Amino acid sequence: MLPQLRVFDELNHGHWSQWLQTVNDLPEPDPQANVQLDRSAIEAAGVLAISTSALEQQLAALSPWRKGPFSLYGVDVDTEWRSDFKWDRLKDHLADLHGRLVLDVGTGSGYHLWRMLGAGAEFAVGVEPTLAFVAQFHAVAHLLNEARATLLPVTLEQLDRAPLFDTVFSMGVLYHRRDPLGHLRELQECLRPGGELVLETLVIEGDGQQVLTPYDRYAAMRNVWFIPSVPLLTTWLTRLGYRRIRLVNQEPTSLEEQRATRWTDFRQSLVDFLDPEDRSRTIEGYPAPLRAILIAEKPEV
Repeated sequence: MLPQLRVFDELNHGHWSQWLQTVNDLPEPDPQANVQLDRSAIEAAGVLAISTSALEQQLAALSPWRKGPFSLYGVDVDTEWRSDFKWDRLKDHLADLHGRLVLDVGTGSGYHLWRMLGAGAEFAVGVEPTLAFVAQFHAVAHLLNEARATLLPVTLEQLDRAPLFDTVFSMGVLYHRRDPLGHLRELQECLRPGGELVLETLVIEGDGQQVLTPYDRYAAMRNVWFIPSVPLLTTWLTRLGYRRIRLVNQEPTSLEEQRATRWTDFRQSLVDFLDPEDRSRTIEGYPAPLRAILIAEKPEV
């Protein structure tokens, strides 16, 4: 069941009451369930009062599922994004998460929140304004019977920001912001002195002056505003006062990492947004998605 918080009473969406009912109708989790938060698929295994097929119908009612995967009481939720690929690319470069308070901006269904807990974080907070993903998070949290993560149905701009977090993650968000430096500054406002920023975003090849501003859409996405080169992104971070900035990964998005599945109603995915004759270009003629992970620190003083 969703928590009884005033912010949830204020949510307004045509399907919200339906999603809320689906979450509230989920069976009680098995108190003896085997829960695994440190595997590719976030897992809960045990015995429920309903059949696997009935649980699958309930979870399918919350589709499309974008970030995952999950394995919940025999139901394998094969999401559009293999978010475990991203986690595997960054996990060995993080400061030790044991005992840390972490924030994940644009967390979607919360997959990475569970991985953060699995890596030792004490508590994980997600920020996600898309209500379908909010419902998915609470469905998973209920079935995991896990209360060490929470999700706020707001944007980072709407959040009352304070320097509380030891680690702040922004993954797949920066290029959706009209003011990318403002986003980086807002992330910094959430970090305690000495805290760590984990920034994952689309980038382009180029020097310290290169940035792509799509004329209209990029890979069929409407809300892509600025895709910088890594040197320019490093300059932005430096100008804002971040220190120890380092690139830890850069690679193209693969068709294995982002693809349509039955859990996304077989809607279009990355393969449909690339030039069929040249997959190094998008259908609009821009360079195909290239993603980078940078890690930086907020100064102690």
